[in-house]
Amino acid sequence: MRHLFLNGPVQNGPFTFASRPGKAVGIRLAAALNAILGLPPAPHLWNTVTLAGDLRHRQADGPKIPRQRFEADLIADKYPPGQSPVGGIMTDTDAEVAGLALEMIENNLRAGTLTISRETVPTCRACGHMTGTGNHPCNACGSTETRERTGLHLVAELAKDRPVLDRSDIHASHRQQPKHLQHTAANVAQRLILSRTRDHGIDLSPIGLSGLVLDPRVGIHATVLAAARRHEADTAVMTITENAANHIAAHGQHFREHGGTRLQYALHGHLPYDHTASLQPLHDAYRATQAIKDDFEAWFLPLLSLKIKTATGRDQLPALFKHYMRAHLAKPVAADGAVLEAVQRSVYAGDTEWITDKQALATVMAARATVSVVAMEI
Repeated sequence: MRHLFLNGPVQNGPFTFASRPGKAVGIRLAAALNAILGLPPAPHLWNTVTLAGDLRHRQADGPKIPRQRFEADLIADKYPPGQSPVGGIMTDTDAEVAGLALEMIENNLRAGTLTISRETVPTCRACGHMTGTGNHPCNACGSTETRERTGLHLVAELAKDRPVLDRSDIHASHRQQPKHLQHTAANVAQRLILSRTRDHGIDLSPIGLSGLVLDPRVGIHATVLAAARRHEADTAVMTITENAANHIAAHGQHFREHGGTRLQYALHGHLPYDHTASLQPLHDAYRATQAIKDDFEAWFLPLLSLKIKTATGRDQLPALFKHYMRAHLAKPVAADGAVLEAVQRSVYAGDTEWITDKQALATVMAARATVSVVAMEI
């Protein structure tokens, strides 16, 4: 398998996809692109290693349940009843993710790109949580007392012979290379501490760092690569916003390739789901069924976000719905094989021009199953 699109792991929290549809854009986009390429449904990926998750678990009412079960229950509640993902769910602490992460760490330690060294870091005097610089309350317990603490940590040295992000790291055509992101992603320290204090995460005690877990920004990359390895993909393409990519790119520099699988980022923008109700007059004019409205929001808009990589404006929605409807009405009885192959080549190349081409979009619509995989899953 050449490519597999996977969502940038969604940070687990107290929301549902019904209440926060924007959280599902990466998942829906990955599902739509995989379906166009004729690939099987990929797992939905989740980021559970968070301080907010630590606090939710500590403060939860009722009998204390294991953290893994706590996170799994929270994830399950995101989906409509009886509509769990066809491709399954994978989190950033699953056994196969942890195993792969430790493999990559050991390889990097042997290569010298990672080291275990004695570091002095600011920590909370009350709870021992690693804190940032500055005089502010501890995010874990609220204490304002900090101290410098010296101990062993996992440290990454950024490569000096290549940028944090180059063109090969971005799944996009030449015209859509994110030059601003490539510049801002490099604005980080040359040395990054990759071991953190968390209640939950990939345990680093196998490499001698008892009581510490792997930085979740690294774990996100391991999760995507683990899912790709399960599907024997050569290239794992992570759907992610530019802001999120900027936050994790440096920490993932040494974790974007392993065992013959390469990870790339496919950038997508934000969608104005809070304003889709304004389309009601157009829905009435086109006599749009609920299935058409759902498909526009859950399938077409995520695809569109791959082309508009910043944010789609609410004022753009009417024109976009008209484009979608024109393609829907022009949908052929059977998909033109040559046009579909051209679209697939565009998807492989990171070219998004086909999304606003009526004939190409109509052909893709014709090639889809009657009930969209995306609509079934979320």
